[in-house]
Amino acid sequence: MLTKDLLRVSRAGGGYHPQFASREHRPLAARVIGTYQGHVGEPRATLEDAVTALEREADDFKLARGLAALVDREATFETDTELEPERARRTAFEAAEAVDVVTEDERAMALIRASESLDVSADDLETALYADLEERQVLTAVDPRWDPDGLLAQYNLSLAQTALFDATEVRVRSSDPKALISAIKRLRLMYEIHRLEDDRTDRLSEREVVVTGPTHLFRATRRYGTRFARLLRTVAKADAWRLEATIDDRGTERTLELSDVDPIRVPDAEPVAEVSFDSGVEADFAARFSTLDFDWELVREPEPLATGTRVMIPDFAFEYAHGDFRVYFEIMGFWTPEYVRKKLGQLADLEDVAMLVAVDESLGVGEEIAARDHRAVPYSGTVRIKDVADVLREYERQLVAEDATQLPDTLQPDDDVVTLETLAERHGVSAAALADKATPDHERVGRALVRPAVLNRLEDDLEAGMALEDAEAVLEANGLSDASTILSRLGYRVEWDGLAGGTIVER
Repeated sequence: MLTKDLLRVSRAGGGYHPQFASREHRPLAARVIGTYQGHVGEPRATLEDAVTALEREADDFKLARGLAALVDREATFETDTELEPERARRTAFEAAEAVDVVTEDERAMALIRASESLDVSADDLETALYADLEERQVLTAVDPRWDPDGLLAQYNLSLAQTALFDATEVRVRSSDPKALISAIKRLRLMYEIHRLEDDRTDRLSEREVVVTGPTHLFRATRRYGTRFARLLRTVAKADAWRLEATIDDRGTERTLELSDVDPIRVPDAEPVAEVSFDSGVEADFAARFSTLDFDWELVREPEPLATGTRVMIPDFAFEYAHGDFRVYFEIMGFWTPEYVRKKLGQLADLEDVAMLVAVDESLGVGEEIAARDHRAVPYSGTVRIKDVADVLREYERQLVAEDATQLPDTLQPDDDVVTLETLAERHGVSAAALADKATPDHERVGRALVRPAVLNRLEDDLEAGMALEDAEAVLEANGLSDASTILSRLGYRVEWDGLAGGTIVER
């Protein structure tokens, strides 16, 4: 798909007609590809200037920009510096704070001091400071999947998909109805099948598939709209097809008609990955969940679950990191009464499945879900991570307790030093399952099990007044990484000396 600002349609006669690219635009497509290939090794800003110049010269800047947008997805941009920019900035800012930079000379002095600490030149340091900014990233490779003709074909497909994004309903007839229905189910779109009479050709099926679009729903979502547009890939692969869509054009209802006679072809390459989250709820939840440290992995759209004679594809599954256990997670969306009834029916038919359902408070169906032996958490606007985490922790406590019963009461690893996480991984359990297990040959120090002989050796090797850096090297040589915990156990603390480091002293 293209972005909405690149949509090119004609509304002549009250219709809605995509302005497809044709053979005459092949030179423009070739120039776009050549512009990218000719700027490999140059900063993005330089490339964008060249693309802007090309757009100004083109008869239709939206067409040029749309072609460039497709090629840009095939381009690789990288930060071109040997020194990691974040590290360069941190070191430079620390040096600037020490110098109390006000003037240009003081800035230069701070850069020199920082560069010396990093063993690079001041010029290289200054180059690295903001090398990760988008406009300074370098185009390292561009390998478009299409030649100029293929790029035009991809453009026409993307243009039609973008036009369909605002459809409220699409009516499709195809010479391959089986593939069409399969794609609709895979994309989890809402549909009906109508049998037509006296209105068919030899190649088109007598059945018309009516698919409900995103703007027809109580709550339009980008995820559904994107899937709706992606259906066109399957439609256009058929030998013969006809599509009629009702478009919500900023409040005005228009009709879009497409068929196999239009220049819509599906390139051999797979489509660019598109956003598949509900931008209002699901993407927000997934983004926030991924930043937290849970013993559960969030899986997007797991395998289908059998619900009587139909199947249901939950939005997510939480996979337990320390065993073969899943909790399925559904965020009830696309609010039409028919959809809610269908979803409740699916939940009723699920058996032997741990299911958690986030339910919009406005629906008032939480009790009905609970009556079907599934967990329900209410939400308004966004799903609270805490509500979901509380449910997962209940399952986790049960799993930890079950794992603990499978372990012996006494654990005696052969290692002199081993972390609880490593030992738990060997047994295929979480570290929490080891909490009440005896370890007579080892002492628990923080998150590690350490033999007394190792602690005795460390007492001999460490002494007050030793630089923290040297003490950490001694600990690492003995397989210990949590310096603060071990030093505390041995009776030391760290006396810090600004940013330069520290010294261990007796507590």
